[in-house]
Amino acid sequence: MATPPTLSKFRQRLILSVLMVCSLLIWLDNTVLSITLETLADPVLGLGADPGELQWATGAYTLVFATLMFTAGALGDSFGHRNVLAVGLVIFAGASIWAAYAGDAGQLIAARAAMGVGAALIMPANFAVLLWTFTGPTRATAIAISSTSTGVGMAAGPVLAGLLLSHFWWGSVFLVNVPIVVVALAGVILLVPNFRSPVVRPLDPTGILLSISGLAALTYGLIRAGQVDAWSRWDVWAPIAAGLVLMAAFVLVELRTREPSFDPRMLAQRMFGGGNVSMALLFFSVAAITFYNAFYMQGALGYSPMKAGLANVPTALGAVVGAPLGARLVRRWSLRPVALPALTAAALSFGAVGFLGLHTPLVWIEILLLVQGLSVGLVMAPVTGALISSLPLEQSGAGSAVTNTARQVGSVIGIAVGGTILSIAYRSAIEPALNDVPASLQDSARVSAEQARHAAATADRPALAQSADHAFIHAMHVGVVWIMFIALFATAVLAYALSAAKKKKDPTPELDHEEARVSESPSPA
Repeated sequence: MATPPTLSKFRQRLILSVLMVCSLLIWLDNTVLSITLETLADPVLGLGADPGELQWATGAYTLVFATLMFTAGALGDSFGHRNVLAVGLVIFAGASIWAAYAGDAGQLIAARAAMGVGAALIMPANFAVLLWTFTGPTRATAIAISSTSTGVGMAAGPVLAGLLLSHFWWGSVFLVNVPIVVVALAGVILLVPNFRSPVVRPLDPTGILLSISGLAALTYGLIRAGQVDAWSRWDVWAPIAAGLVLMAAFVLVELRTREPSFDPRMLAQRMFGGGNVSMALLFFSVAAITFYNAFYMQGALGYSPMKAGLANVPTALGAVVGAPLGARLVRRWSLRPVALPALTAAALSFGAVGFLGLHTPLVWIEILLLVQGLSVGLVMAPVTGALISSLPLEQSGAGSAVTNTARQVGSVIGIAVGGTILSIAYRSAIEPALNDVPASLQDSARVSAEQARHAAATADRPALAQSADHAFIHAMHVGVVWIMFIALFATAVLAYALSAAKKKKDPTPELDHEEARVSESPSPA
């Protein structure tokens, strides 16, 4: 087993601060984009992007992020995690500038995919550096502290996006990444040792090709279903089927590879595999509900970007409080009695969005967002610590890549499925209101509520805008029911995974962290 170098506590804290800035960059970009979606859909102020293009603008980033992370872990083990982290930061900054000056939706989607390359290099290296820097009981604490950057990014992103959109053009929300990259890059170069695994894993070009093409085909089919309002067409089911076949081929190739970059055998461990599936389903739900929330506040409720950004702060505050609170509660009560109730509460809070409407008081929306953020923070931080700590240090790069890949795959599928359900339900609800609408406006009204409102304003038909609002609310209510059931299923999967640790008695009563409990899980097959 590799032995990490001994670092002073002061330097460890400085490295942790740098890693939190890197993680902040990822989360800040995600939340900034969610506030910008409504503006990007505007034909005048934005790019006039339709729902499918907005799904791709979000999903292209997540798709590339998900499929390249396991390769990034192998690169870190081979060339050093600090070097990979620095390269990822540079790519992320360059792609952010490209996105800021994109001339149409296609260019923005391409730039977002390039940002996904940078993020894929940043995240696994970030986790690996953290695991090499901290050992023993301090590791779980460092993971919990690092998780607070999620909440900070979630809090700062919407407010920052609202502020920028109130004074500048939409591209400014991407340019804000550049100064953060400069600070992070300086810290990485000056403070972080170039940790690398003693076992060099070869690159896996076949795996990269199969995973990217498979997930891209699957995502295309799911988004296409929302665009054509049908599941039976060949251009919907064929790419979905092809994507599933390619993903299955990817798993078979990785199983037969002597040293795979993404090792499916890791998922055979009950705790690691079940925990990752559960978190992927949770991220599916979070991505879908966030996508809905962006259009609900700025579109249906008519909030300005600044007001919408401020209205999303309770979600972030809940996550900021929930992450360290979850770690403390786990130290006191163990993982199971903390994570399962928190995940159940998250699922029910997603379903509660079905009670929101066009005239819901803001205070009730804020309370619901606070519950969502708190419950997700309570479960995500301690489960992350348990999953990462279940692996030996030599597998830190590969393990963190598997964990983050599972979550990002959940996110990209959540955006695709959630957006498609929203589009199909919206078209079904708006159709009766189009009988007395001129044919020239009907096509625009069917695309999305945003396009319908713009067409209504241009033709001075306020009734059409009202119908679009009601149709969107109906579609959102349909979608959140599915989201709630997915999150409840995630709870059941996590309960199954944690039952492995419960069946055996831990010889050491109530350790400070969940690591000993996780170590009881069966070894990978």
